Amino acid sequence: MIAFPHNQSAHCESGVTANLLTHGGIPLSEAMAFGIGSGLFFGYVPWIKMNYLPLITFRGAPGSIFRKAARRLGVQVAKQKFRHPAAARAAVDHLLEQGVPVGAQTGAYWLPYFPAALRFHFNGHNLVIIGREGETYKISDPVFPGLVDCPAADLERARFSKGAMAPKGRIYYVKQMPARTDLAEAAASAIRDVCKVMLNTPIPYAGIRGMRLLARDLEAWPAKLGERKASLHLGHMIRMQEEIGTGGAGFRFIYAAFLQEAAALLALPELEAMATRMTAIGDRWREFAVLGARQCKGRGEGSEVYRTLAGILRQCASEEELFFRDLALLIGRKG
Repeated sequence: MIAFPHNQSAHCESGVTANLLTHGGIPLSEAMAFGIGSGLFFGYVPWIKMNYLPLITFRGAPGSIFRKAARRLGVQVAKQKFRHPAAARAAVDHLLEQGVPVGAQTGAYWLPYFPAALRFHFNGHNLVIIGREGETYKISDPVFPGLVDCPAADLERARFSKGAMAPKGRIYYVKQMPARTDLAEAAASAIRDVCKVMLNTPIPYAGIRGMRLLARDLEAWPAKLGERKASLHLGHMIRMQEEIGTGGAGFRFIYAAFLQEAAALLALPELEAMATRMTAIGDRWREFAVLGARQCKGRGEGSEVYRTLAGILRQCASEEELFFRDLALLIGRKG
């Protein structure tokens, strides 16, 4: 088994990124990995379905956090997909024999060490394979406190699970670490990137525009879908916001922690105040989740609550628009 720094995290991909790069020689917190990977995002694409419900995401595309963080730090990485499970297993075994920890995208439902209550069909779960003993793999899954074992047959099923975002055996790993890195420049570049995506996206489904589009649709869900389906849609949104490893409030709290670290790194103390503002925005998102959860459990005030929820969502959009405009101006002073 490879000696690997397993640190538990709130979110799988940022945890895997932090652990892989720390193993390579660049110690990173989860928040820093998430930040320099431009993890913060908002997307609402109603015509793409996950388990028959619209795609709502609070982070970038699967794999983008690791890819962007590695690129900004000058780390050379490799990634592979496979058609055949036997080839996928052979590739992992070959890398393990060379002492290379292997990141993998999996379907969480098929991982037997997940508690039953947390097993649902989600194909974007990331983990690191660090060893094999017979027909059992040793796994560093960052959402668990310690290393876990996974039978080879179960891991194979998780790596080739079907459905939206099917992993197709996808693996990724570090090929070569750089002689030196500029973490401050990486952080500044990532902040500029997030500001651009949240404020200036050309499509109406992403960033601040996506939040306002969702507010409009959410308000119409009871009349358009009926109470039961509207409640399912609302529950899905809250789950993506609060339960899918986001660290709470759709990653807003993790991003606030990143800005707090970046303040010292960039010698830009104003980022401390921006971190406080982002935490307050996260609290607003959490207010949305609490009110929405009460509605889903039948303790709300009927369909009128959707109008209230849409109002909170518009408020989040307005506050984030101001926030990212101010953040863009602030980081612009760093050149």
